[in-house]
Amino acid sequence: MENVTILTHPLIQHKISRLRDKNTGTNEFRALVEEIAMLMGFEALSDLPLHDVEVETPIETCMTPMLAGRKLAVVPILRAGLGMVNGILDLVPTAKVGHIGLYRDEETHEPHEYYCKLPSPIEERTIVVTDPMLASGGSAVAAVNFIKQHGGKKIKFLCIIAAPEGLERLHREHPDVQIYVGHLDRELNADAYICPGLGDAGDRIFGTK
Repeated sequence: MENVTILTHPLIQHKISRLRDKNTGTNEFRALVEEIAMLMGFEALSDLPLHDVEVETPIETCMTPMLAGRKLAVVPILRAGLGMVNGILDLVPTAKVGHIGLYRDEETHEPHEYYCKLPSPIEERTIVVTDPMLASGGSAVAAVNFIKQHGGKKIKFLCIIAAPEGLERLHREHPDVQIYVGHLDRELNADAYICPGLGDAGDRIFGTK
């Protein structure tokens, strides 16, 4: 699929395997999520714009590339997406951070926005949406809808694990969004959990199992 990148780097795969282990505790799980996000961000941000600036080295003055302007926003889907933010900020400390909060209707199972705060001007930024799990795709699609409604244009979506159903839905409804996946798992089960997955990412990041 165009605009979909499945990351195969050995370090990412090793760390995802540690995430899957039910015996991995909260502290290690949280650290692994940040590390994976940083490794994924390294790949996803390879097209950030640069411009040349003048720098004086100990030898001479030269023109050398640096990131151009205020160009990056990281937008986690609350709450699990928060676990990936610091990994991206370690790469680009000057990035702005927004937040999108969604809740799921118990009857329709459709996501609804309860909070959306985005850096301004959002239309000028590359926007990195983070959520460790892409399951049915409902929350991801809704989050991208909200960002586009607020004027966001260049959007990247980073997830550590995806189910085929969610990846297909997000790609179908937002083919312009660049999607980066740490591992594509087998399927969703009847309870909409990714299999083999890693359980509830939010509970495991925040220790609320």
